[in-house]
Amino acid sequence: MKQSGEYRHSVGAAGLEPRALEQCEAYLALLVKWNARINLTSVRKPEEMVRRHFAESIFAARQIPKGVKTLLDFGSGAGFPGIPIAICRPEIGVTLAESQGKKAAFLREAARTLGLKAEVWAGRVQEMAPERVFDAVTLRAVDKMAAACKAAVERLVDHGWIAVFATRKTEERLEKLGGIRWEMAVAIPGSDQGILKTGHRQ
Repeated sequence: MKQSGEYRHSVGAAGLEPRALEQCEAYLALLVKWNARINLTSVRKPEEMVRRHFAESIFAARQIPKGVKTLLDFGSGAGFPGIPIAICRPEIGVTLAESQGKKAAFLREAARTLGLKAEVWAGRVQEMAPERVFDAVTLRAVDKMAAACKAAVERLVDHGWIAVFATRKTEERLEKLGGIRWEMAVAIPGSDQGILKTGHRQ
């Protein structure tokens, strides 16, 4: 695979296990192939996908507290950060929620091909059964982020963990949301404005 060397150069130093690195490379190849047909991401170059999508998602995976057993990736899109989390933290059962049919089909293919402990919810998170709750939830590049966060909180167990990819400009709006006790806002390595804002359900 032409982009394999670039991937290893960019992410290999991040300390991934060999199996996880192989899965990430396979995921990148699948993403490039499908992206040519259904526009999963506006980022077209593999090296940019690695820098912007993979590296940020792997960073997020490492912030998830120990003891988390289930995680909802809200509005998963092309699978970020949900699929890298499933790769890097195989002890976590990840649910990839994506309402767009073609993207959901890609997520199913990726989970199957990579042999991940992940399921796909092909619909809106709000349509899940009320009793479906998770230890953690992640949100990245989601439309109407404030409304999505409110819906996400309802899917968390008591004191469940939430992580939102944001910027310093959008952070203030998140601070005003109810139901979340924000605790940290960590700068995302390699990003000029990006932060990972984390907290717990109140």
